[in-house]
Amino acid sequence: METIRNSRKELTGIVTSISGDKSIKVTYGYKRPHPRYRKVINRKTVVHVHDEENNARLGDRVAIMETKPISRMKRWRLVEVIHSCLLYTSDAADE
Repeated sequence: METIRNSRKELTGIVTSISGDKSIKVTYGYKRPHPRYRKVINRKTVVHVHDEENNARLGDRVAIMETKPISRMKRWRLVEVIHSCLLYTSDAADE
């Protein structure tokens, strides 16, 4: 009998900070209605993400997945870089 893994949350967001070796901060946005007035409010959350191969750069759009705790703050891991942003790279500044 095969065991089926629990489904894990998957999100897309933008890399807003490279906070060290194998660590990035990703900001993702969502919309919620105001509890009383029902106007839709834009919200955002910053999560700490484990980037094993240091693939992500500042400004990249990335896919992340929930995982077991890796460190005190990191509860997410990088799945893939969806769109690479060349705006903030040091290579583009040299040219």
